[in-house]
Amino acid sequence: MKALECAILLSAVWSIFCVISVSCTNSSSVEYNFLQCLSKHSQRSNPISEAIYTSKSASFSSVLQSYVRNLRFISPTTPKPLLIVAAKHESHVPATVICAKSLGLEIRIRSGGHDYEGVSYVSQNTKDFIVLDMFNLRSINIDMADESAWVQSGAILGEIFYAISMKSKNHAFPAGVCPSIGAGGHFTGGGYGNMMRRYGLSTDNIVDAKIVNVNGKILDRKAMGEDLFWAIRGGGGSSFGVILAWKIKFVRVPATVTVFEVKRTLAQGATEILVKWQQVADKLDHDLFIRAIIKPANGTIEVSFMSLFLGNSERLLKLMSQSFPQLGLQKTDCHEMSWIQSVLYWTNYQNGTTSPEVLLNRVPKGQVFLKRKSDYVKQPISKTDLEALWKVMIEIGEVTMLWNPYGGKMSEIPETATPFPHRAGNLFKIQYSVNWKEEGFESTKRYLSLMKKLYVAMTPYVSKNPRMAFYNYRDLDIGTNSKGGYDEAKVYGTKYFKGNFERLVRIKTEVDPENFFRNEQSIPTLPSKQL
Repeated sequence: MKALECAILLSAVWSIFCVISVSCTNSSSVEYNFLQCLSKHSQRSNPISEAIYTSKSASFSSVLQSYVRNLRFISPTTPKPLLIVAAKHESHVPATVICAKSLGLEIRIRSGGHDYEGVSYVSQNTKDFIVLDMFNLRSINIDMADESAWVQSGAILGEIFYAISMKSKNHAFPAGVCPSIGAGGHFTGGGYGNMMRRYGLSTDNIVDAKIVNVNGKILDRKAMGEDLFWAIRGGGGSSFGVILAWKIKFVRVPATVTVFEVKRTLAQGATEILVKWQQVADKLDHDLFIRAIIKPANGTIEVSFMSLFLGNSERLLKLMSQSFPQLGLQKTDCHEMSWIQSVLYWTNYQNGTTSPEVLLNRVPKGQVFLKRKSDYVKQPISKTDLEALWKVMIEIGEVTMLWNPYGGKMSEIPETATPFPHRAGNLFKIQYSVNWKEEGFESTKRYLSLMKKLYVAMTPYVSKNPRMAFYNYRDLDIGTNSKGGYDEAKVYGTKYFKGNFERLVRIKTEVDPENFFRNEQSIPTLPSKQL
């Protein structure tokens, strides 16, 4: 018996049992109807049966958990989907959308599972939801003549970087430094990486896309129109449809790049160096990106200055001596290598002997419970204020801050060019990070409280009215939308997208007027009174 037929039969038997059992709900009948609908819309040449995992499937839990990257959302009490459709062919995606919409099922779309709040595979709004998993759709088709590639949403960044490096030593793509992130979510939230001062975000280098809309139609850029193409490049594609693939445009990199990581404690002048970093990091040569990683360590504060420079060490040392001598960078700190080797370096493979094939590994190194938040800084924080913050961080003892410099290309692109609005006027972006391994409610409560304490302490020094946030660093603390309403959504929408939120709402209303594609932080439709 075929897998889909077996699943339908099992659901039918269970539905009959539910009729006579007071403990059952209508979930099983919904599942049965959904499977029947999929059977109807499945192509004979590309059957969907092997892509379906119901809650009764032996592999259901392993498939669900295989792309969970935050252990907070893997507990027994975490809401589970009715079933998972792990699409193996593009035709499986329209069928899933059509059937979910016809039955009123909420759909969650997962490509890499790195959504910090688990929104791509968990729903707090309804118990009847399904997960459309894209990890099987991972093809990468490179056209070196055009210096571009079509990348399916299930491809991870490591696979993309590796594929490019196999074709050219002088091409790259600007994206994040974590190789296991899925392209689908990363690109549609902006896509932040260490070449952004030279080349902007991932979304600034995307020239086409394929999306499945609310009616189950597959549209490219020409068919979807410029408004929708604008919206999905930084505005959260899962509010508008299912991204099947992106066409990315490569950027040029030199054969030799240089990396370094220099660490300084308070006793070694870290505070004074960080004061200067704030003054120059956004004004340095566009080829130079220096991240500051700030963490408590052994009763003091340690700041790691980690860099990628698109050039050789001789040129880098000259630039640093002119613009940032306070760091005291030495030639022995600098490591020349190819761009693909720099990707490994930033992934903590710093021994110089690791093969690039490690980038194809889809399982991150170590699974943890985690929480992330973000902020934007527009004015330098004084030495006195930094010293006060160090006391807070040392007292907390757990939370790390990553300060990522702006300037360069980021200041040249208008904030309305894409939905991502955080451009000129920002000195740097902050990511707050805390990880833990202890299980249980009390442990989670403790670490979330520590994170909140530092976030509150930073209030005077970050953007205001509203306090801005980065969409790729999803944070449900800044607002949620349980009913899909405009007023609730505006709270977090203006923090993520500033004035671009209103345009996103108008586009959403046009392409998905019934608000089928929704989640806890999706773009809403316009209130009826404003239509």
